[in-house]
Amino acid sequence: MPFSWRRPFQSSEESQSTEVEERGSSSDSDPSELVAGGTYYVAGKAANNTEVSYQDAAGAPVEESSPLGYNVGPMTILFLNVSKMIGTGIFSTPSSILSGTGSIGLSLIWWALGFLTSTCAFSVYLEFTSYFPSRSGAEVVYLEQAFPRPRWLMSTAFAFQTVILSFSSGNCYVLAEYIFKMSDHNPTDWQLKGVAVAGYTVAVLAVVLHNKHAYHFANVVGFIKLSTLLFISITGFVVLGGHTRIKNPTANFHNSFEGKATAYGTTNSLYKIIFSYAGFENSFNVANEVKNPVKKIRRNGFIAICTVTVLYILTVVAYYSAVPKEDIVGGKLTVANLFFVNVFGDSKGIRALNFLIAISAFGNLVAVLIGSSRVIRECGRQGVLPFTNFWVSTYPFGTALGPYLFKYVITLIMILAPPAGDAFNFVTDLGVYPGSFFDFLMSVGLLIVRHKRKALNLPRPVFKAWDIAIYFSILKNLYLLIMPWYPPAGGATGGDVSFWYATYVVTSVGILVGCAAYFWLWVHGIPRLRGYKIREEVVTLDDGAKSHKLVKVPNAEVEEWDKRHDHAGRIITEAVDPVDEAQSKILIAGKDGTLSTTQ
Repeated sequence: MPFSWRRPFQSSEESQSTEVEERGSSSDSDPSELVAGGTYYVAGKAANNTEVSYQDAAGAPVEESSPLGYNVGPMTILFLNVSKMIGTGIFSTPSSILSGTGSIGLSLIWWALGFLTSTCAFSVYLEFTSYFPSRSGAEVVYLEQAFPRPRWLMSTAFAFQTVILSFSSGNCYVLAEYIFKMSDHNPTDWQLKGVAVAGYTVAVLAVVLHNKHAYHFANVVGFIKLSTLLFISITGFVVLGGHTRIKNPTANFHNSFEGKATAYGTTNSLYKIIFSYAGFENSFNVANEVKNPVKKIRRNGFIAICTVTVLYILTVVAYYSAVPKEDIVGGKLTVANLFFVNVFGDSKGIRALNFLIAISAFGNLVAVLIGSSRVIRECGRQGVLPFTNFWVSTYPFGTALGPYLFKYVITLIMILAPPAGDAFNFVTDLGVYPGSFFDFLMSVGLLIVRHKRKALNLPRPVFKAWDIAIYFSILKNLYLLIMPWYPPAGGATGGDVSFWYATYVVTSVGILVGCAAYFWLWVHGIPRLRGYKIREEVVTLDDGAKSHKLVKVPNAEVEEWDKRHDHAGRIITEAVDPVDEAQSKILIAGKDGTLSTTQ
């Protein structure tokens, strides 16, 4: 049916350090605003995608041309995910997973279960990306669009949790430990901290100075990681063939389901599995830097999950072929170390393994830096963080300098400040529970976004997840939210800290409640006392980056402000051609599914 649309959005040709964006256009054939149930949706189209997409007007503006460039191709998508997935988990978690599941057979099923959990979650991310293909940041965008009301609540809560808990001190410590294991030196705590700081400094420099080179470096390290697991897998086949010093390589596979699993053990094992597979979502964080993101991420992201799953299972089978079950469960060394000791029996093999694991840990730092910097930058583009320019600007290197610097500072603090032991384990655990909470909301939010788009009569997305995959993700995250309250076998103090095992859970809930309290004071309480309201405007920086910026508008000026700005925060052009004004209409989706237009 024919319809008209609101006057197109136009960007100003003049560039200032912080320039207010005027209302302009997205397409010659699509309405630039849709309305459903009193909620406004604005059109956006970027150079990475051929189709116009619609998002809630409360969302950060689409950047028509990514200031970070378009350097993410198929191989980079593959290795961004691989580099984040293959960190230290496969080298250190098989022991605790076997201990928790109680048997060789069940532990292998758990490793295969990781493929199912990752694939279902991957499909949720991919459908979201098909709705918002020109927005990087993944969860930031998805939560913003699924829960836009109360305005800025979800953005504030997620931004606070993401920014404050964005440190990578754990992997820095792992990197330092394996660097020292390459020698016979037993480091002091401060020597370990010093090498951890040095390693992270190098990783930050690698990503700060040049985007394209950073991606190339991540690709090389990702290839090394795959080669490492492939080498261990092939070695496992050689062991099973009886061509090594291992006398009975199939011993662990006799009565493979012999053993007893506990509720706490299987839950803890599931956490370790999810930890080991984490990273399958990394390429979604850079969606606006990918040409045709849905198609490319769908293909290469799924290849990454399949490849890593096969190598994980083959690597674990290799471990089981060379290391007795009792040694795996009770040994103090990592399973990978035990594997190389039993197969090669000399220090050179062990040192080579330590070097490969150190490379793996370093590559994980780089991959996490790239992905999380885009998440933090997108939080800044929502306007809920102070000093908008710091988070959003790509000056002077064309990289996400602000997020990189912040992550560097907070990681250094978390390396140097907490002592080893309880304090370090506690702050590390703090990121687990809020992450599960937001993952749960994201899965539920996909159903909400579907309902909203149906009300708008928008076409079917390029990719649509199976309903069963969405519900499985919801149930998985509910399980991860409930089970941390379940006490370990050792009782109240039987966790990884000497105090109450669920302290980090209660603290995490406290942080989320604190976010809600802060939001109310910032958006409602203080403005009411001081006589102003919070409004958002679209700004453009020198490098072409676009962002929302929240401003304080005195109550006496609110009415005039609202007249001069559209629902997305863009200044409405004062001079409007009479012919265009006569045709300036908004497409409205009625509750009955019919479409109508209004002046």
